[in-house]
Amino acid sequence: MSKNIKITALSLGLLASASALAAPPILSTDVIVSKLDSPWDMSFLKDGTMFFTEKCKGLSVRTTAGSINKLHGMSGTTGYASASADLFCDGQAGMMGVEVDPDFAKNRYLYVYSSSNLNNKQVNRVMRFKVSNDFKAVSDRTDIVPDINYKPKASKHPFGGPGAHNGGRIRFNPGDGFLYVTTGDNHLGIGPMSPTIIAGKVLRIDRDGKPAAGNKPPSGFDPRVYTYGHRNPQAIAFRPGDNRPFTAENGPWHSDEVTALENGGNAGWDPRPNIAGRKDCPDDYCGYSPNQMGAMDPKERSAFMPMTDLKTYPKAMKPAWNNGGLSQGMFCNTFLSGAKWKDWNGQMVVGYAGIGIHGTPVGNRLEVLKISSDGLSATKSDVSWPTATGRFRACSQGPDGNLYVALEDQGNIIKVIPQ
Repeated sequence: MSKNIKITALSLGLLASASALAAPPILSTDVIVSKLDSPWDMSFLKDGTMFFTEKCKGLSVRTTAGSINKLHGMSGTTGYASASADLFCDGQAGMMGVEVDPDFAKNRYLYVYSSSNLNNKQVNRVMRFKVSNDFKAVSDRTDIVPDINYKPKASKHPFGGPGAHNGGRIRFNPGDGFLYVTTGDNHLGIGPMSPTIIAGKVLRIDRDGKPAAGNKPPSGFDPRVYTYGHRNPQAIAFRPGDNRPFTAENGPWHSDEVTALENGGNAGWDPRPNIAGRKDCPDDYCGYSPNQMGAMDPKERSAFMPMTDLKTYPKAMKPAWNNGGLSQGMFCNTFLSGAKWKDWNGQMVVGYAGIGIHGTPVGNRLEVLKISSDGLSATKSDVSWPTATGRFRACSQGPDGNLYVALEDQGNIIKVIPQ
């Protein structure tokens, strides 16, 4: 199905040049895969072959002919060529990120991030598979990162069930050739600043899971750590031209943030109690404090529990964008590249799930951000979108130059075509 819509760029208090807003593209949209169960991520080969994950089902591939092959399922699934009994989903956790190897044509490698209870220990793992020549099966599972933290039990926090703040996006940087892995804080107060707990971190590793040469974490930190002090980054993308990594993560009732990463940098999220003027917090996690279950001015919340605490950590990485101080569930990001994107060429797309609690507008949408060259500021263009209630879980630019988005609640993967 196809639907033509004209996208308008709105200036909301921005000082943007007329040319920057004069030529947004006209878009058409096609649903290319439907009736999915919580699609979470997708990754492409150069010929358009698309691998994708469903959070509680497993890994599949859409071939260039448009057929769907179910490759590897989770515990309790049926119809897949193979399955792993240790892979499971619960709450925010399950089979999440997927990424093809840059040298796929030679090694047939594919990488998946999933929750696992192997040996009765609940963790998150990054696994490497080998894809068959006919794209109908995977084999040779190798767990290259077996120790990403997981939240095993419910706690008295908003969205406080098992598997909360589970991270899960994995992407190769085309510049340095390393795999970047985002991990959430798991509602664990000590996690983001811990040197050894893999929670609230971005890892940079090679295809075997070893630390990337040149990582510069603080002394005593796990050598795989590229940045730390994150809340729940579920998006990472690399800017065309300089390949600088940018994360997008949703905030605690305030301040969804886009941040340009620096090797060894601190993102400034530290939800531990009894620091920065805070006292005890429920379950030793201050991430939603104060008044974590009730309505409160986002500015007051931000002053008490900052998303990026520049007072405590003045050298922390400063965000380029904070969603006007609101939190609406920013889950994905990608950069647009190519002349057919017109004035949006080189700009970042971010997608929101539309979390509207305590009076915050729901805000299911895509936005286009023009980020400054130094990565410290951004201006925004609002994007009209025909599926206003969709939860934008994934967004990626395909090898054809089009934008692909996964709507988690509707079970669709949609191709967005600029004209």
